[in-house]
Amino acid sequence: MNYETTMSGALNDEMQDDNADRNRRRIIIAAVITAILIVAGGAYYFFGKSNDPVASAEAEKAAQAQTVSVVVPGRDTVARTINATGTLAARREIPVGVVGEGGRVLQVYADAGDWVTQGDILVSVDRSVQAQQAAALEAQIGVTRADLQLAQNELDRAMQLVARGFISKADVDRKTATRDATRARVNVANAQLAETRARNARLDIRAPVSGYVLERNVETGQTVSAGSGILFRIAKDGQLELQTKLSEDDLAQVDVGIPATVTPVGTDRVFSGNIWQISPMIDAQSRQGMARVALPFDKALRPGGFASVEIKSGAMTAPVLAESAVQTGPNGSFVYVVGKDNKVKQRPVKVGPVTANGLIIEEGLDGTERVVLYAGGFLNPDETINPKLLKKQ
Repeated sequence: MNYETTMSGALNDEMQDDNADRNRRRIIIAAVITAILIVAGGAYYFFGKSNDPVASAEAEKAAQAQTVSVVVPGRDTVARTINATGTLAARREIPVGVVGEGGRVLQVYADAGDWVTQGDILVSVDRSVQAQQAAALEAQIGVTRADLQLAQNELDRAMQLVARGFISKADVDRKTATRDATRARVNVANAQLAETRARNARLDIRAPVSGYVLERNVETGQTVSAGSGILFRIAKDGQLELQTKLSEDDLAQVDVGIPATVTPVGTDRVFSGNIWQISPMIDAQSRQGMARVALPFDKALRPGGFASVEIKSGAMTAPVLAESAVQTGPNGSFVYVVGKDNKVKQRPVKVGPVTANGLIIEEGLDGTERVVLYAGGFLNPDETINPKLLKKQ
């Protein structure tokens, strides 16, 4: 029993000695590390710290600068595309109304959506009264012709008798004048009949041109006159167009003959055409002008409808930037350019058309600059940044 107690005490003393040795070693290691840190700090203070306060401030700013993504845009050859919207219309729309005196409509021969040929009867109008007037004039012509024949016969007999002295020269002159006056009445009657027939022919409403009927505003039984307004609208030869308003800058980039593609609202079909007319004037209020795109006839192109248009206005070589890189200020568009000292500067730019790859920069950049791609709205001029160069997509 005493032996076990003695052994246990010896073991406890040995363990306590080991713990004490480990604690001493830890204290020594901690003291050595502390001494090394103090020496290193003193060396940095006396030998590593700059005596120039400006340099120290710059170093501190650089250490605190935010990391900003930048890109070198380079120069790309891009197709200049103008996107706009407009209204479909007939290239030459011909309104058709009542030319003559009008009357009751007997028959309508054309409807909206029909093709007509120049001279085709669109509407026939009752002419029963006018026909009787023409018949009366024809009868009157018969009477005057008979009078003319009688006057001519009398003149012929007088000419035979004048040489024998039975009739004076004055009587011959009177008979000649009578014959001439009767002939004049015949001519007047013929002219009146021709006028009446022309008026009667105008009672029927005919197609003034060949084309596609867009609208019909007349029905059988209706009474029409010169004040009835437009009865039909015809697209001459079925020619259609898109009328789109463009800004002054865009108008300066287009010309007659430039190709364009038109997509009507409500369909995925794309129609090819070209600009056939450009407005010579700019609206003083909207600062826009009209460009007209000629289109082939197709029933899917409905005049009055809305459509989008893409106009190919040539190609150009220029820097292209994402929209996030371009900022807008009171003086227009600008970008932030990073200098060699990593400070940002505002650079005014002129933005061109939008492409699938971004905005075309027409003026202000040559493509070799480092341009802030994101977070430009949170930067200030002359601010120091930590640029992170991204590869252009």
